[in-house]
Amino acid sequence: MSLFHILLVAIIQGVTEFLPVSSSGHLILLPNLTGLDDQGQTIDVAVHVGTLFAVILYFWRDVREAAIGLGRLLRGRVDTSGARLAQLLLISTIPVTLLGLLLNMTGLDQAMRGIAVIGWTMILFGILLYWADQNGDDRLDAKDWSVKHAWIMGLWQAVALIPGTSRSGITITGARMLGYARHDAARLSMLMSIPTIIASGSLLGLEVAARGDLNQIRDAAIAAVFAFAAALLALILMMRLLRSVSFTPYVIYRLVLGTILLGIAYF
Repeated sequence: MSLFHILLVAIIQGVTEFLPVSSSGHLILLPNLTGLDDQGQTIDVAVHVGTLFAVILYFWRDVREAAIGLGRLLRGRVDTSGARLAQLLLISTIPVTLLGLLLNMTGLDQAMRGIAVIGWTMILFGILLYWADQNGDDRLDAKDWSVKHAWIMGLWQAVALIPGTSRSGITITGARMLGYARHDAARLSMLMSIPTIIASGSLLGLEVAARGDLNQIRDAAIAAVFAFAAALLALILMMRLLRSVSFTPYVIYRLVLGTILLGIAYF
């Protein structure tokens, strides 16, 4: 891969991973619309690792608390806020992990990577995000997260396995429907991404290692660093903007891009 191609993939992944516009959709579209070769799973793993470190750094206090709580949870104790957070994050990851394994084993994950699919999901789930954001109230914050809500948001997260849906977008949609304030909905969505990225990255990593495709270490390292920087910047900007701006700008972007993609797919 050329340096330009590596940087392009890393920046697209980093910027779109946590914005409600679908990182996977953009990465699938890159080779389809530009003629560039598919970046391959090694680079996919690298950019996911980069975005993982970005969200861990940004939410370090929550991550540290959950990591400490995980030790207590493994001993059967849910008696601290950290143990409770760890428990809820694990619960929210179960649906997407199970469905992801099923799609991977059946090959359906590859069958859904078409431009038309991404165009429709961009539009439909963009409209759903707008409805949830405009009609959701702000009666709950992150401290109100419960086992029931973790399951519900986890089920929404599993829907994001359809390319173009957006993992962050659909979990924020679910949180807004449940009554979480915008900033808290985004915070929960970002925290949910950590075990999800670890699970998906581990699966991709095992597949790469099984094929012995380890000759792209330099490219992977560059991709990870730039994805980290882009993701951290995107996170900082979005979380700040959400204190005063709704999700409407992202919805507009989704509708415009989705319409263009459907035009390409059908005409």
